[in-house]
Amino acid sequence: MNYPPNGSAAPPGTAGAPVMPAVPPQARPPHAQDPGGPAETSGPRRTAWAEGVDQVRAAATTEPGRLRIIGAVLALLVVAFGAVTAWQMTDRSAAADDVLHSSQPLSADAADIYRSLADANTAASSGFLAGGQESADTRDRYEKDISTAAAKLVKAAANSDPSSPSAAAISRLNTLLPQYKGLIERARANNRQGFPLGGAYLRYANETMQKQMLPAAEDLYKKENERLRSDYDSATPYPWAAIGLGVVALGALAWAQRRNYRRTNRVLNRGLVAATAASAVVLLWLVGGHTLARAGLDESYEHGVRSLNVLHDARIASLKARGNENLTLVSRGAETVVVNGVPKDAFDVDFQKQMTTLATTLGDAARLADDSTGRRPVQAANANMKVWQDRHKEARQQDDAGNYQGALDKVIGSAQDKPTRECFDNVDKELQAALVHEQAEFHSAASGGRGAMSGLPVGAAVLAVLGAAAAVLGIGRRLSEYR
Repeated sequence: MNYPPNGSAAPPGTAGAPVMPAVPPQARPPHAQDPGGPAETSGPRRTAWAEGVDQVRAAATTEPGRLRIIGAVLALLVVAFGAVTAWQMTDRSAAADDVLHSSQPLSADAADIYRSLADANTAASSGFLAGGQESADTRDRYEKDISTAAAKLVKAAANSDPSSPSAAAISRLNTLLPQYKGLIERARANNRQGFPLGGAYLRYANETMQKQMLPAAEDLYKKENERLRSDYDSATPYPWAAIGLGVVALGALAWAQRRNYRRTNRVLNRGLVAATAASAVVLLWLVGGHTLARAGLDESYEHGVRSLNVLHDARIASLKARGNENLTLVSRGAETVVVNGVPKDAFDVDFQKQMTTLATTLGDAARLADDSTGRRPVQAANANMKVWQDRHKEARQQDDAGNYQGALDKVIGSAQDKPTRECFDNVDKELQAALVHEQAEFHSAASGGRGAMSGLPVGAAVLAVLGAAAAVLGIGRRLSEYR
């Protein structure tokens, strides 16, 4: 039996055939699953934020990457500085504009409503005292005051929120005004016929004015003054957020230029210098412009609004005093109050109270006046007030002595009688002159304050955009050296 020989020779028929190399065992891919085995789960997927942070971190390891990050941060800071400046100064500019063109004029209108109503009441009582001898001037003054009050109420209603407290006061006055006018006409009609009922109608009309209409007008005046104060509070605070961002932006730009100098020995980078200049201009404009605006607005309040408020109070006190002086003769002691255990005429007591208020407010007005032009009419009003008090004493002496006609002549008589009417008219005229002067002072100062903010919001935004672009171009110039 023949056996094949032992050795490494290839079996017959396989000579020259290629032999496949042995393949080492391979590890199973992570995502592969064994048939019938448990499924393998992948790890949590990374967020875009985490991947972005990794990319920034990787970029920060190279100088070009660091430059790109610095350029982006500088541009963002400069743009944010310009945006916040524009936003804050737009708000302050709008508030200053409201002070000048809205809230202060409305506050003055509210004071005019009060003054017109009080003056109408005074004119009505003066005409009543004259009886059938009522002059055309007195009648015209009454009608003018009523028309002024009605027109100012319409204007105030158009500029107030329907749900505001001011709207409630305006609505109440609009309801009471025709009622008051009707009472005055009844008083006149009865007085001309010699009926005593006319005096009762006049006292009722005066009570309606003193206890309902004037308190509502005073409430409206206070609400408009609160609105004015709120506008001042919105216009005058320093824009600290914008100022802070400006300082940070300038600091970052200075740091970037110092870094550039230390790495390249180049003193200036035109783009960064331009960005620094633009940011510095905005910051200086912001601080300087707002400081001037604040100074102008503060002056308009201290030497304008405060003086106007005091002068309005003085004028109202004089009107109330005049009305009470007239009603003292109309009532003829029908209404009394007990003072220190002694009964006295109620209207004369109130007259003395209003004259005290007038003296106090005139003193305040003289102290607040900041020039001779403003002090002169106040001093003249004070002098006429003192004469008024002396003549009033004479009128009361005549009335207390039973000489009613003599007392009447001392109150509404002709010039030869030296009536208190002349003193009241002179006080009112001088106070009106002082009000005109102080209103002009307010307008001048407030206009200057408002003008100091002109162009700042738009200018800040434009310069900020230019500064950001310059910063990016400056950094881009450095980046071009790596290409």
